[in-house]
Amino acid sequence: MSDLTVTGIHRVADAAVRARGHLRGDDTLGQFARYVVVGALSTLLYGLVFVAADVAGDQVANLAGAIASTLLANELHRRLTFHAGGQVSWFTAQWEGGGLAVIGLVATSLALAGFQTLVGDVRPLVQIALVTGVTGAIGLVRFVALRAWVFSTGSARRE
Repeated sequence: MSDLTVTGIHRVADAAVRARGHLRGDDTLGQFARYVVVGALSTLLYGLVFVAADVAGDQVANLAGAIASTLLANELHRRLTFHAGGQVSWFTAQWEGGGLAVIGLVATSLALAGFQTLVGDVRPLVQIALVTGVTGAIGLVRFVALRAWVFSTGSARRE
């Protein structure tokens, strides 16, 4: 192997070690990366529940998906994203994180209702894409609120 190849391999290995440290760390970048992964998982759950419940109507499917994905996301954020399992109880995470999720539910419900009024009935995948876009925008605001309020490292919360 040439010196150039060995140097390149070392650089890639060093970058991987630094990235791993960030992903496991409690800095903003690490927390945000984990937040995005949790968001993707909970959005996948939302989509599955939405499709399964869509026979009951768009709003019912939206509510069912929001409840299931919020419960999952709040617990994963508590344990993984913010490493707050020891400081924040399950109930506190669900209560406060769920309160923030209500804002998202209202926004997605209004978006679905407005979209249906403008376009009419469309396939669930189109509806999921709309909700995902709205949820992504709200997710950025929610990350800041969860980090600063619900899972703040400055406060040790108990049930």
